[in-house]
Amino acid sequence: MHDTSPTSLHESPEDPFSVHRSASAALDGHGRVVAWSEQATKLLGHRADEVLGRRVCEVLVAEGDEDLIAAATTECVRERGWFGLLPVLNRAGERVHVGFRARRMERLDHTVEWHLVGSLAEHMVQWEIDRAVLDGLFSRSPVGVVVLGPDLRVLRVNRAIARFGGLPPEAYRGRRAAEFLFGQDADLAEDKLRSVLETGRPVIFAEQPARLLHDPGKELVISISAFRMQDPSGRVLGVTEIVEDVTDRHRARRRLALLNEAGTRIGTTLDVATTARELAEVAVPELADAVSVDLLEPVPCGEEPAPDSMGPLRRMAVRSIRPASMRVMRPEGRLFAFPARTAPARCLADRRPILLPALEDSAAWFAAEPERAEKALAMGVHSLIAVPLAARGVVLGVVCLWRSKTAEPFEEDDLTLAVEFAARAAVCIDNARRYTQQHQAAEALQRSLLPSEVPEHPAVETAHRYLPARASTGVGGDWFDVIPLSGLRVALVVGDVVGHGMHASATMGRLRAAVRTLAHLDLAPDEVLARLDDLVDQLATEQQVAGASAPQIVGATCLYAIYDPVSRHCAMARAGHPPPTVLGPDGRVRPVDLPAGPPLGLGGLPFESAELELAEGSVIALYSDGLLLADDRDIDQGLDLLHGTLAGAAARPLKHTCKAVEDAMLPDRPADDVTLLLGRTRVLAAQDVATWELAADPTVAGRARTLVSERLTEWGLDELAFTTELIVSELVTNAYRYAGGPVVLRLIRDGNLICEVSDSSSTSPHLRQARSTDEGGRGLFLVAQLSERWGTRYGRNRKTIWAEQPLSPDQADPGS
Repeated sequence: MHDTSPTSLHESPEDPFSVHRSASAALDGHGRVVAWSEQATKLLGHRADEVLGRRVCEVLVAEGDEDLIAAATTECVRERGWFGLLPVLNRAGERVHVGFRARRMERLDHTVEWHLVGSLAEHMVQWEIDRAVLDGLFSRSPVGVVVLGPDLRVLRVNRAIARFGGLPPEAYRGRRAAEFLFGQDADLAEDKLRSVLETGRPVIFAEQPARLLHDPGKELVISISAFRMQDPSGRVLGVTEIVEDVTDRHRARRRLALLNEAGTRIGTTLDVATTARELAEVAVPELADAVSVDLLEPVPCGEEPAPDSMGPLRRMAVRSIRPASMRVMRPEGRLFAFPARTAPARCLADRRPILLPALEDSAAWFAAEPERAEKALAMGVHSLIAVPLAARGVVLGVVCLWRSKTAEPFEEDDLTLAVEFAARAAVCIDNARRYTQQHQAAEALQRSLLPSEVPEHPAVETAHRYLPARASTGVGGDWFDVIPLSGLRVALVVGDVVGHGMHASATMGRLRAAVRTLAHLDLAPDEVLARLDDLVDQLATEQQVAGASAPQIVGATCLYAIYDPVSRHCAMARAGHPPPTVLGPDGRVRPVDLPAGPPLGLGGLPFESAELELAEGSVIALYSDGLLLADDRDIDQGLDLLHGTLAGAAARPLKHTCKAVEDAMLPDRPADDVTLLLGRTRVLAAQDVATWELAADPTVAGRARTLVSERLTEWGLDELAFTTELIVSELVTNAYRYAGGPVVLRLIRDGNLICEVSDSSSTSPHLRQARSTDEGGRGLFLVAQLSERWGTRYGRNRKTIWAEQPLSPDQADPGS
């Protein structure tokens, strides 16, 4: 019998027992060959007419293999079938190992025959491997396998898939993904499989969530690989899907991503509160449903807490995915202490993290706050992590993480991640704390070097604003001053040391002290700046000698103005500083055309003064460049905005004007220090000033005494007539003796009685102790003894010696 049947469309071309590639034969009950296929001839070389009717042992069995054949025959008869390898002889007499499959067949006449199918041994081994792999995929593989038909209904699943869904393998047959996965997840999976069906392009390691209907709270992430199945003719049979549970891998990647995100999002500033909020924002919702960050009270202030401190704590940040939970959690800014037996308190006390996967099983931890615990449990809070915030061996606070909406409790991996979060955040918080401490020290130093209150002065009404730069920039070197001068004059000063930090504040303090010293020498503004320039250059040289470790002075700017309420003249000079602005009593704003001058520290370059006359009630504004350049403006934009703001506040009190400028021009915390000094000019009444020009003759002293006596009587100051006459007599006599020109005598009445004598001499007077035998040399000594203070100032081509005597409140008030 010859086998000429066509190849089945459902047989694999790799199957060694498929019809088109396997050899087949039939034996009767006596072992004779009764059928022989063409494939058998191809395999062994024996033609059908050479083997039909002959016993198989005569043709195919080699000498010595009889026992092996007999054993196989016995087992085949007993089991009604047999499968295995046997050596047979081909037509050339060579032994060939062939794999056989034998099956018992019974004809209509009840005679028994045996159907043999065979293939070369090497084909059999590969086929057995393939069969073992296929069997392993469906029986023992830990990776899920799903075979689906063209309608995407399940044809077969392996045991791994059965474990996923919690059903036996046969229960999946005929089902769609939506019958055991949540709708959105099922749709996503079917979309991938449908694409494979339609395009033939496989899907490789596509990850997606796969929440199961029977366990919706459990997070499950799977990796899908799929390919299209088709027969040799190309007909599509369905899709095979390989499914792997990659939940742990997904969580590990997510934790790593969270750690990377924490590294970039936590600690972006050197502000304690901002860092605490960044920690809370990173943790919610990726790790927890709610989080609170609490710091021991000294930490936000920049101080280091005591080693065993348990509180009080300041709540710095709180975040939750549920707004309702904010009513249960303490709000930001609240100062409190955790009760002793609560989890956060134990965390602080033991200095170790605490994981409570199930709060209902840990009621003892919340016994100290039963009402709060009851509300939290009612909202679904079921799991807690508390981690100490510790850096450099110091515990700074505690961070608490809660889960309520997420069904899965916290686990050890979550605790590890939370500890890593807390460690990174704690270092950033401690850095911010240390910076806050240093910044506050620098700011305190700077404020201590600035005038806290500007005393009232008869020449000007003043108001000022000083705003330090934001913490991240560091304190700067801005300063201002209002310095009383002789003759009721006043000096207005604004300066700025380039740079930020403690060294800038210290340099600012040295320059301010130097300016006050130079101001009391009654020098002109350009002379003050010239000497200040020498000082800055000297300081820079000293620092260069000190070495690279000492912060270097880059430079400084300064604006120095002197206003005289008697003459209404204002002299000013600037060294690289923004020019002042004058607001007239009519509300018109005009910038002052003042030569810029080089910044301080360049050395060798001259400074120029300018002088202008100010109407009574004029407002002169001095400021640092931080005011003009705030909010990324340029100088011109800043000046335009300042002029407009001043013009709109002409009639307001100066304090209100300062506030208006601040509101219009400055953000909440400027990037650079900002200084604003406003001075509204006053003019001394004509009846409170008396001026005489006296000729240089021998009688000038007597004439001066007479004029002074008459004016003091007119002012009701007869009690001061004797001492004042002595002072005037000595000063006028000295001017007559040494100057040789006309003498100007001036009396000014305000809080003090001021006597001034001016002449054309540049000779500087000196106070000395005269010997008993000296005929002269006692004049200035008498002046010093009779007056409260005295001094000398120099102007253009003139020198003025002045002396002040105090007046009582009744004497100082012209109307009394």
